[in-house]
Amino acid sequence: MTLQDRLSEDLREAMRSGDTMRRDVVRMARNAIAYAEKAKGAPLDDAEALTALQQQARQRRDSIEAYRVAGRPDRMAQESSELAVLEHYLPQLMEPEEVEAAARAVIEQLGASGPGDKGKVMGRLMSELKGKADGGLVNATVTELLQA
Repeated sequence: MTLQDRLSEDLREAMRSGDTMRRDVVRMARNAIAYAEKAKGAPLDDAEALTALQQQARQRRDSIEAYRVAGRPDRMAQESSELAVLEHYLPQLMEPEEVEAAARAVIEQLGASGPGDKGKVMGRLMSELKGKADGGLVNATVTELLQA
């Protein structure tokens, strides 16, 4: 079953059960995929559809942080609920310790020694961890390791 088939089935189930939060988030996810298909001009495969959902999840994380700073717990809770539904469709992200271990391995492979080598390390690491780890976490980890 493809990701889009799963979303369609979950939408039907949410509508039957009256779960308006899940229904609305699944609709939003399907719309994000449809928009990406229109931009590409062709149907998306599962990896590309997953990328569209990851972008939606990233937007929710950014919004949660913005609402936290602005002191809007009501909106923060709404965005958190939406993120929880989206994360149901995303692969489990790596833990910070796993990201650090992978970053150390790439730094050692490339012989990187300082902040000037960050571009090389990030390029290799992000190609290895695409979809498996949060890019912000990877960036922060590499920066910290190269400055040490």
